[in-house]
Amino acid sequence: MIFAKILVSIVALQHLFFMILEMFLWTKPLGLQVFRQSFEKAESQKILAANQGLYNGFLAAGLIWGLLHSEIFMGFQIQMFFLGCVFIAGVFGGQTFSKRIFYVQALPAALAAVLLWFGI
Repeated sequence: MIFAKILVSIVALQHLFFMILEMFLWTKPLGLQVFRQSFEKAESQKILAANQGLYNGFLAAGLIWGLLHSEIFMGFQIQMFFLGCVFIAGVFGGQTFSKRIFYVQALPAALAAVLLWFGI
């Protein structure tokens, strides 16, 4: 189960990082580089990016909640739910925006869910 917890933690940390990038660094050099866009384009999308970042923060919070839950089975269910949300968001983003999202977001979530399911 230790590998699953490590990977779930990594997925949660990724989404905290996405939240910070989208809410606070969207128009800064790091945000512009990560999302491969111009300052002008980023400035026009700033509010939408902040909203998206907030949702990523909720995903991270849910995963952390599941990891820290005192009841093991309830924690398992919470983690599986939020990993499913991350996976679906990653598949959607990979299909509609950039294939990179699928590899960065959906695959780690799927792998974490498989490890968690099998107690690895």
